[in-house]
Amino acid sequence: MVGNLLQNAVKFTPATGVVRIEISVRGRGAEMSVRDTGVGMRPEDVDMMFEPFAQAEQGLARSQGGLGLGLALVKGLVELHGGAVRARSDGPGRGSEFFVLLPLAPAPPACAAAPRRAEASGGRLVLIIDDNVDTCESLSVALGLTGHRVRTAFDGKTGMVSARELKPDVVLCDIGLPDIDGYAVARTLRADETLRSTRLIALSGYARPEDRKRAQEAGFDAHIAKPPELDELTEMLVKRP
Repeated sequence: MVGNLLQNAVKFTPATGVVRIEISVRGRGAEMSVRDTGVGMRPEDVDMMFEPFAQAEQGLARSQGGLGLGLALVKGLVELHGGAVRARSDGPGRGSEFFVLLPLAPAPPACAAAPRRAEASGGRLVLIIDDNVDTCESLSVALGLTGHRVRTAFDGKTGMVSARELKPDVVLCDIGLPDIDGYAVARTLRADETLRSTRLIALSGYARPEDRKRAQEAGFDAHIAKPPELDELTEMLVKRP
């Protein structure tokens, strides 16, 4: 989450600019702000930046891509932990500032033993196959924070090799891969006897009934539209095959 906000700030700030991060306590919460002196955005575009795949309409460097999905995942992760996220900008060329407010957890008793996170949350070994680096990084962070172990592959053939080597509990596979599509990946993995217990989940920008049906016919156990809702995704991950 923090890395995603910092990467966005650096990406849209010139080499001579400044990126500043500050953390403070506000009531019963902790607030982090990431401020940059970069390209900024129109005030009327600020709220939409947290929507999936949203981009500011004006000709700013933020139209380079890779921003809307990352911020949507940041928003989902923050809300998953009971927090809130907002942004502000004074306009194009005047920088931007993103705020994350998270509730402070009460201090545990001094003698209490901390449970192992993966055991407490039903952690899984998850393989993400997606050629979008931002998606892989954002999902890796989000799932890692909930106790899962995550590995990534950026094309279908590499993903299939990784699946055979790792024997993951879950494979999250994009449909639109650069070499072979996700349907071919699913059919191949389903034919492998050593991967029969692996749960296959399709990630796709399309969520029509016919898309879900095609994914099921290829061997996927579930279909999730991009960007995934984190609570829905984490619930699917802990389901037993």
